[in-house]
Amino acid sequence: MKMNNAFLALLGLPATAVGFALSTQIAALSWILSNKYGLDIHDVTFVWLAGPIAGIFGQVIVGMLSDNVWFMGGRRRPFIMIGGMVSTVAFLALPHIHGISKITGITDIIIIASVIALFLDLSINVTFNPARSIIADLTPEGKIRTSGFVWMQIISGFFGVFAYFLSMVFGNETLLYIAAVIVFITAVFPILFIQEKKDQTETQQADKEKFGIWQIIKEIYPLYGFLLFGIFSLLFHFFTEQLAVWHNPVLIVAISYSVLIGIYNIVTGIKNTSNKNEFQKIMLAHSFTWVAFQSMFIMSGFFIENQILPNINISNVVANWFAEKLTGNSQTAAASIGNIVSLGFFILNLIGAIFPLILQSIAKNIGRVKTYIGALSFSAIGYFYIAYFSKVELDFYIGMFLVGIGWSAVISIVFAIMSERVNPAKMGLFMGVFNLAVVLPQMMSNGVANIIKETGNHQLLYIFCGALVTCSIIFWMFVKEPESSGTKQNIPSGGH
Repeated sequence: MKMNNAFLALLGLPATAVGFALSTQIAALSWILSNKYGLDIHDVTFVWLAGPIAGIFGQVIVGMLSDNVWFMGGRRRPFIMIGGMVSTVAFLALPHIHGISKITGITDIIIIASVIALFLDLSINVTFNPARSIIADLTPEGKIRTSGFVWMQIISGFFGVFAYFLSMVFGNETLLYIAAVIVFITAVFPILFIQEKKDQTETQQADKEKFGIWQIIKEIYPLYGFLLFGIFSLLFHFFTEQLAVWHNPVLIVAISYSVLIGIYNIVTGIKNTSNKNEFQKIMLAHSFTWVAFQSMFIMSGFFIENQILPNINISNVVANWFAEKLTGNSQTAAASIGNIVSLGFFILNLIGAIFPLILQSIAKNIGRVKTYIGALSFSAIGYFYIAYFSKVELDFYIGMFLVGIGWSAVISIVFAIMSERVNPAKMGLFMGVFNLAVVLPQMMSNGVANIIKETGNHQLLYIFCGALVTCSIIFWMFVKEPESSGTKQNIPSGGH
């Protein structure tokens, strides 16, 4: 098959459904829970815990299954289509939590919201792993594979930008209905035009390595700190008073373990370089990044409400212009918060969609790891800028622009680097294992929320984000460049 841009763009289309679903979730979930259903910052972050829980089981299990099954004409295809359908149902259900409460007799809104969020996140996780794995399946290692993930991010990113635009124009409730339609169409139909390889390569066929639950548990030992706090977070929600005294000590232990194990991996890698060690270094470095990004996604609305909205006149909010001009509806304070968040994430995702091409060009000259470190440094600067200088609406947008440069690399380049450190016969499985470096750290955002709630200092959100990304950058400095990154590499014309 030809590895031209048209084919790479087609390979990126399944990720479009996931990108649009994620953007819709980020734009609408926290807003609808806090403004329509009255949940506070602690309850909102608890509902968001459904995502990491779904990822823990969904990504690894689906990855393992999709490596070894063939039905509906593919390995990855059935999971992408099923995931898209479940996402559609979840989006349609979110605006009707009160109605579902009456029908089911369940009066606890948090339980219903968590169940819906769980299904939404399960569907996203079921879809995203195969959507990324199919790119690695059908592209050769090196520049072509990097291009595949770059195209994935460009297409997915622009659809994400579109989601935030729709949020500003029509509001978050309407966005949920639009998302149900778009996700269904982009998940179900494009994958029908992608032909997967039924026969594995000789190397893959000869591979008899068993990789069960115990091997996965051993593989993710750098993430034990995040797993510990994730379990504690679930218990803390139900036994808050009894466990309050343990919250900060457990959080400190979890972070300390992660830092120390990172240092151990670096020292081990210096003495004995191996793909396994490199994979674990990448996994841990990536995990710190995701504590920051997930915390930002969940709690930016609370930051806007407490740090920016008191300093501005609602009638002059730039983010309200779209809705007011295109629909004629005046915007309330609650709507303004949602609009500012959406415009900020609109900017972040627009940069995230454009910059992968720029980063790809830079990577050809200096390598992917150095390019990634440079891009992530802009995110750290952006977070600290928002924390210390964000007083009005424009400041937030400037910070999001800078954070977006790093975001463009986080969801494109890193997968190309990681995929060359694992067994290609088990790409789906390792994509799922690597995703634990995303979902387990996400559970740490609950700890960030609790500290903010205790102190009442919403500035801490972006201080923590900046510090965590800085820690990630330090660990990335010890990740070795894959050999295929060489600028003089010969590029094969077909898959492997």
